[in-house]
This record gives sequence, structure tokens and C-alpha cells, in this order.
Amino acid sequence: MSTSAVPPHAPAEAPPPADSTTGRHDASHPRWTLAVVCAAVFMLLLDVTIVSVALADLQKDLSASLSSLQWVVDAYTLTLAGGLLTAATLGDRIGRRRIFAAGLTVFTAASLACALATGIGQLDAFRAVQGVGAALLFGAALPLLGAAFPDPAARTRAIGAFGATLAAATAVGPLIGGALVSGPGWRWIFLINVPVGVLTLLALTRVPESRPAGARRADWTGTVLLTGALLTLLLALIRGNDDGWTSAPILGLLAAAAVLLAGFCTWEARTPEPMLDLHLFARPAFTGVALQAFAVSGTIIAATYLLALYLQTTMGLSPFDSGVRVLPLTLVAFVTAPVTAALLRRTGTSVPLVAGLVAAGAGLLLATRVTASSDWTVFVPGFVLAGIGLGIGSASSPAAALATVEPARAGMATGAVNTLRQVGTAAGVATVGAVFQHVATSRTTDLLATGPLRVASAADRARLADAVGSGAGVRVASAVPPAVRTAVADVARRASTDALDTVLLGTGVGALVAAVLVAALLRLGRGDTATGAPAPAQAPLLEPAL
Repeated sequence: MSTSAVPPHAPAEAPPPADSTTGRHDASHPRWTLAVVCAAVFMLLLDVTIVSVALADLQKDLSASLSSLQWVVDAYTLTLAGGLLTAATLGDRIGRRRIFAAGLTVFTAASLACALATGIGQLDAFRAVQGVGAALLFGAALPLLGAAFPDPAARTRAIGAFGATLAAATAVGPLIGGALVSGPGWRWIFLINVPVGVLTLLALTRVPESRPAGARRADWTGTVLLTGALLTLLLALIRGNDDGWTSAPILGLLAAAAVLLAGFCTWEARTPEPMLDLHLFARPAFTGVALQAFAVSGTIIAATYLLALYLQTTMGLSPFDSGVRVLPLTLVAFVTAPVTAALLRRTGTSVPLVAGLVAAGAGLLLATRVTASSDWTVFVPGFVLAGIGLGIGSASSPAAALATVEPARAGMATGAVNTLRQVGTAAGVATVGAVFQHVATSRTTDLLATGPLRVASAADRARLADAVGSGAGVRVASAVPPAVRTAVADVARRASTDALDTVLLGTGVGALVAAVLVAALLRLGRGDTATGAPAPAQAPLLEPAL
């Protein structure tokens, strides 16, 4: 059982043998590889966060329901999560540059299709294709860097630049998205990928091909089972409010998700070349790191999508203004991440892993002070604290994942953690969306039924409640007679605020509960090294113990 032997510069895979890379190894190759990988990964991760400030405009222009908006996010993260581990395996067998190029081509073409979509169904479908391209890109990214930088010290610097790119994409995504949506329109959040993708493809010709000896076969059965389990689970979470949580379709979807997930675990345990070695989860330390990555994405990342929608549809801010208001969270995370990374050798990762979740949870709970009459500044203290937690967690989880396994299995460990991070985002967005919809719809129904409003009929009240539950906020007032418009806007504001408050409370408590579980798992996993050998002289990553 493992906790702490591997230093921060542990490779994402074992160094490639001399004959595994084709092309000349001149000094330009590593720099070109780093530039190409960082540019592509920045673009694909930008598409995770950039859409948050476009949801309100998508809802208005494409007449989208909240469930359809959730699929704009989840269709992308679902296919990204389901294909990530298989993409890494395909890169090892076919060639990392080939898989990277294929992913870049698919991602760029799908981005253009998203920009040209005429309906929300088309957009959701093209976002799923985008996620497939993103999985191919992300799966080959770290292995390409590992082959380009075989020297441990150079690899540490390259992975540091890679990590800074991830943090930068998270930090500037809402701001760039807000500027594009407020300016030329929401279609440009996808169109901007096209020239970047083409230029990156041209630069990819300077990157040498690489593949390791003895690569594993792609686990297509595992990929289908995992993706199917995630798809049916998300369908149940997103459709539960509309169809009824005890209805036959929802119970059937939940049962199917359980069966597919059980099938995936059984297959992975028995197949000789699994996409995910389940024995990793027998190590408490690794399970703790995986849970931390899932929890951060499933709480704070998921909540930010509803926050961005609330800022626009309920507080009346423009997309750009919404992006500016979220900067206290994203910029603090951007600054905190490299500082945390620099301190990991002194602190170990156990304390930062747990402290990040505690800060994120506390920040989300602090944001619950919002009321129907609050200004946006009420969110700032919570944003800052949650941003600190996000930055600490983002910087410490990759190093901790490497520290829990021996170098030969580091690629699978980091791939599993990245997959769970995307699963956390998808499941979190579906869950918080379901909670928001239920609370907002119920609260609107109650306020319209008991207040002095004179809404024409029960059917009209139901339509207004459904619209507020879909995140439309005060915009619903435009559909009622002028005499009751102000009162209806007030009801929508109060109901939306109550729903957001419930979401923030739930995600905050969830992050704190996860912090306790992660702390317990890391403590349980103390004492052994990843290789079974004595720990090296330098400070082990998973110490000091909690």
C-alpha cells in the first residue's frame, strides 16, 4: 500500500526507450512540443469554463430549458471523461502525435459545427463530438511531454508550465467568454477555436512522434460500459424533476446505470489489459486523491455554472459583467495554484488536499448570505475563499496522484484522477441543476399561489414556475401583463435566490464532508511508499500526516 515515495518530478509514465521516438531530437523539439500541448490544452479546457457565461444567451436565443443547458456542459465533459483513458492507450499504440492530431482535428471541426448550430439539440450533439476530440487531445498531452522531456528536472519545469496553463484556462475562461458573448455573440466562443486549432495543427508538424515499447491494447469494452453508465446516470439526474423521481423511466435509467457500472468494474477486474486498474483503489491514499479531484469539480466547479446564470438572468448583469464579477474566484485560484505547487516539497500534499476542500466548502457556505435584495458584492468573500480552495486543490492533486503509485503506473493514476475530475463536473452540474430546478419551481408555485398576484390561471402559474425553474430568472416578467410585471419579477428573484442558496449550501456541505473523508483516507494510507522501498531523503509528498 502506497503513500509517498514518488517526488514531484515523477514522470507521467516511464521514460521512453531510445527507439520509441521518431524525428530528430534537436533543441527545438521539446519547446515546440510544450508550446503545442499547452496551446491545445488551454483551448479545450477553456471550453469547459467559457460556456458558463453564455448559458443565459443560449437559453434566450435557442429557447433552451435548464436540462438542455446542462447538456451543453455535460455532453462535453461526459465524452471527455469516458474517452480519456482509452485515448492515452491509443496514443501508446498508434503514436501520441497521431492521436493528438486526430483529437485536434475533431475538436476544431466540432467547434465550427457548434458555432453554426441552429437548435439546442444540435449544439448538445456537437458538444459531445467536441468532447471526443478533447479526450484524444488530453489523453496524449502528458505522454507527449514525457517523451519530449526525458530529463527529470526539465520534465518538472514542463509539467509546471502545463499546470499553469490549466489554471490560466480556468481563470480567464469566464472573462473571455463574457467579452465574446457581449460583443460579437455566443457563437464566437466556439468560432475562436477554429483559427487556434488550425495554427496548432500546423505547429504540430514540428513535434516528433513517440510511442512506448509494449503498449497495452485499447479497452473498448470498458470505454463503452463506463460511458454508458455515466450517460444513463446523467439522464436520470437531469430528467428526474420532469419525469418524477419514482417514475418508471427514471428508475429504469438508475438501474441501468448501476448495472453498467457493475459491468464496468467486473470487466476491469478480469480483463488482462484494463483501461483502469481497480487495484489502485485498494490504496487508501490514491482513493483519497481521486475523491478530492471528484469533489472539487462536483461542488465548486459545478456551482459556478449556476452562479453565472444567476448573475445574468436574476441580477441582470451582461455576460461580460458576469465574467468580471467571477474574477475574485478565478484569479485567486490562478495565483494560489503556483504558490501551492512551489510549497509542496515543504508541506507535502496531505494538508493542501484537505485544506483546499475545506476552503472551497467554507467559501460556498459564505456565499449563502445572498438574499433577493443583495448586490453582487455579497459573493466576493465567498468567491475569494473558494478560489483559494480551488487553487490549492488544483495544484496538489496531480502531484499527490503521482505520489501514490510507482512510476510505471503513474500514467494510469493521473489519467484516472483526470477522468474522475471530469466525471465530478458532469455529475455535479446535473445534480445542482436538478436541485435548483426543484427548489425554484416549488418556491415560485408557492409564492404565486399565496401572494396577492392576479395571474390568470393555474396553467399560467405552472408555466411561470417552470420557466423560473429553468433558470430564466426575472426575464419571465416580460411574459405577463404590465400590471403584475414588477410583482412577478420579485417572485422570480426570490425563488431563484432561494434555489441558488440551497445549491450553495449543499455543495458547501458536500465539500466539507469530502474533506473529512479525504483526511481519513490519507491517514489510513500512511506509512508505505509507492514502490515498497524506503522513502527518499527529500520530503515525501503525502506528508506531513494529518
